Amino acid sequence: MLALRWLIVLACAGIVITACGGKPKRVAVTEPSKVIHGYATWYGGGHHGGPTASGERYNKRALTAAHRTLPMNTRVRVTNTRNGKSVILRINDRGPYGKRRERIIDVSERAAEILGMVEAGVVPITLEVLDR
Repeated sequence: MLALRWLIVLACAGIVITACGGKPKRVAVTEPSKVIHGYATWYGGGHHGGPTASGERYNKRALTAAHRTLPMNTRVRVTNTRNGKSVILRINDRGPYGKRRERIIDVSERAAEILGMVEAGVVPITLEVLDR
């Protein structure tokens, strides 16, 4: 009877140790549905065909964007708060760079056309993280 109790105690201890052990789970960089407010810029012609941080070639007609920290291939909804137009983009590059930290995303030329921001160049936006 005493041996059976010790066996049960050891089995339970093994289960607890196994459940608590191992690598810690990785916390996501950005949770889906996170909303960020800031400004968007766009880039086009001069960069067309050049490399991106993801390794693919930049296509000014694709619905892609550059962000400083979001993981590559994250899908985001960008909404121009001046006119309400929005577009879903895939992050495939890093940026925007420069001193203006309120600029949070660089969108492709095609995305800028959809957002109605080509002439303005910089517009206030809301960025919603859809998935990683």
